[in-house]
Amino acid sequence: MAEVSREIGLHPSTTFHLLRTLTTLGYLVQDGTTRQYHLGSKVFHLAASAWTEVQLVKVATPLLAEMARETGETSHLAVLERGEAIVINKIDGSSPVRLTERVGYPRPAHCTAIGKVLLAHLPEAELKVFLKATDLRPLTPKTITAASILEQELERVRKQGYAFDDEEFAQGIRCLAAPVRNFTGQVVAAIGVSGPVWRVSLDRVAELTEVVKTMGHRLSQHLGHADHPKTTEDRHTRP
Repeated sequence: MAEVSREIGLHPSTTFHLLRTLTTLGYLVQDGTTRQYHLGSKVFHLAASAWTEVQLVKVATPLLAEMARETGETSHLAVLERGEAIVINKIDGSSPVRLTERVGYPRPAHCTAIGKVLLAHLPEAELKVFLKATDLRPLTPKTITAASILEQELERVRKQGYAFDDEEFAQGIRCLAAPVRNFTGQVVAAIGVSGPVWRVSLDRVAELTEVVKTMGHRLSQHLGHADHPKTTEDRHTRP
């Protein structure tokens, strides 16, 4: 309390009443042993509620534009809603041949790179419900339709930090995507690029993967995420 009083320049008695009020309301927590104050859960609730999809789109747009310029491919940002990937923003690439993607149109999560990123970071219980209730219908000959194989694919996505759609959603189209995390480390969106197979060649996948992962890290940092390695335990420990 004395340290806070000195830092903000208020009388100790005034500081005491302010700290007590903030603690009562849940914005601060006082350690019973050291008597030090720490941020309480209410602060994190406020921060989480402040990041609406509209604000997420606003923050992400410059990075999507940069990624489209750098790769020449269509860049997009998606969230998970009712088991489907919803693209909430996209920027067309510079190539004369462009993909027709409608913002807001739902895409199956099991066969898109953005969807696989979002599914891979669901809590374990939610993922089990998805796998049990969802019809993993084939859209191309490469679509994963077995729940056990999809589970293995999602485990690989968690470990490598990105997802790859190799003509699984649409023939002739490849996509790469990476997770976007908020300040708590929770994956709240997926960022990715899509293009025809003759431009997104297998020889180019490694290059595009690094671009997508970098943009995912940068957008996460804009959302307050401290950039540190994530493990396969994320889905079990996330809030």
